Amino acid sequence: MENDTLIIDNNGQKRMVRQAHHKKIIYTSEEPEESEGLASAKGGLIRKLKSKLKECQKEKEEYLTHAQRAMADLINFQRRQEQTQEELRKYGQENFIRELLPVLDSLGHGAKENEGIRQIKEQLKNILKKHGLKEIQTRDEKFNPEFHEAIEQVPAKVSQRRPASGMGGSASGGKSGTIIKEIQEGYMLGDKILRPSKVKVSK
Repeated sequence: MENDTLIIDNNGQKRMVRQAHHKKIIYTSEEPEESEGLASAKGGLIRKLKSKLKECQKEKEEYLTHAQRAMADLINFQRRQEQTQEELRKYGQENFIRELLPVLDSLGHGAKENEGIRQIKEQLKNILKKHGLKEIQTRDEKFNPEFHEAIEQVPAKVSQRRPASGMGGSASGGKSGTIIKEIQEGYMLGDKILRPSKVKVSK
């Protein structure tokens, strides 16, 4: 007994084939089956692409690290520049102010006898204070070699309590290592010592 077989190809075309058996539908493909060699080649290409992607990712991270490091170096450089400028601003007039200290000393000597000279000295000192000049304290202070220069040590039993009033004044004595008299005023510019105070110290 002959039967008709309906065949449908990949393009959807139908055709009837007469066969001697029962009717059945057969699907045919025009594409050849993928060989093992082609599959292996595709797998190798994929592995290469993955490896290349990993290399690109690694390079990206390295570039990012270098960029971050360069940015940090730039920020640190800017901070150092700002600090340098601040120091120059603070101590730029150091030499000029240092040369004025003997003038203050001379005015201090004259101020004892002349009220006008005393006022001039105070005016000059106030101007210099606005530019960062500070007096080193000696009244009732313990001797500190960082700020004071001892020109004489006086036995403690000789020390007497006398008022300290600026240059040439005295502080209360009696304890060893205590400043009992200031001979020359000392000054600082900001945190920097321009000239230590010359003092007498009890021993």
